[in-house]
Amino acid sequence: MAIPRPSPSYARPPPAPFSRRHPHLSLPRPNTTDVITGDADNNVTDHIFEKMGYALHKRPDHPLGIIKAVIGDYFDEKFGKGEFATFDDMYPIVTAHANFDSVLVPPDHVSRSANDTYYVNKDTVLRCHTSAHQAEMLKDGARKFLVTGDVYRRDSIDATHFPVFHQMEGVRVFEPKEWEDAGVDAVDLASAELKETLEGLATHLFGDVETRWVDAYFPFTEPSYELEIFFKGEWLEVLGCGVMEMKILEDAGLGDKRAWAFGLGLERLAMVLFDVPDIRLFWSDDKRFTKQFKEGMFRAGGVGMQKFKPYSKYPPCLKDVSFWLPKENPESFTENNLCEVRSISHWFPYDRVGVVNADP
Repeated sequence: MAIPRPSPSYARPPPAPFSRRHPHLSLPRPNTTDVITGDADNNVTDHIFEKMGYALHKRPDHPLGIIKAVIGDYFDEKFGKGEFATFDDMYPIVTAHANFDSVLVPPDHVSRSANDTYYVNKDTVLRCHTSAHQAEMLKDGARKFLVTGDVYRRDSIDATHFPVFHQMEGVRVFEPKEWEDAGVDAVDLASAELKETLEGLATHLFGDVETRWVDAYFPFTEPSYELEIFFKGEWLEVLGCGVMEMKILEDAGLGDKRAWAFGLGLERLAMVLFDVPDIRLFWSDDKRFTKQFKEGMFRAGGVGMQKFKPYSKYPPCLKDVSFWLPKENPESFTENNLCEVRSISHWFPYDRVGVVNADP
């Protein structure tokens, strides 16, 4: 599950806060020597390095880019255009302190293991969550913001798991005057607005669905919740969230304020809403996949929206094979004869065979 937490010291200077960025198709890939260092603690592979800089979330016609834009539109509509600053090009190499300590991950937590996290060296990692940028952004003055980016966790690969995926988190900071004017407790105010906001987001994404809140535990929020929706006949976890721990705010010099935060996984949402059966398809450049998605195509709950259509695992055939059938007794040839040729030629790329009868 994805959820937001504070941020790190950057391996390079962070972009200036508050500016809305125009989407572009890719981000600069770090130098190989910045990622695969030969350090004794380094466990980043070539396969992972090759995925850096793809920026699938910044491609307007990609399912992840479409979902990111839909969520951004919701926050613009609810809070006012540009009220929530958006960041989607933060550098993915962060300090271990930013990735773990700044979000109050315990020293003995399993996520710190080299079996779970990609280490550049003992003090530097590939971010495990976009929350690795939260504390730094709070210190820089950001008060309402959305952060989207690729995150890295060592994991087995199957239809629903991949070691590189994409998260979005949101943070909203409250001033004392807000809960004083409302005449309510600061935590109650933050919790109420958080739940109302995210229930609205669920409706924006999935249509008119039943929702429920489940108490949860995260080291960086208290109280903490998970939002579930009843969709297509089953309960589906959508995101994690909560009221930010005071220590995070105090470390950022904001000890007199309160805040809420949430985090979600883009792939999880896109797989459900677009009926994409395998998470690995999001990395495909096959036009039979990429041409199925267009900016602006999204409809709440997928109602009336084109869904993913499966295609052959074989590459598209750009050539035909044709030959003359014998003039005498052409019925002696059957399509199975050609299939026999295919069965002994493993490279034969054609899925479909047709026979045209004609005389020379």
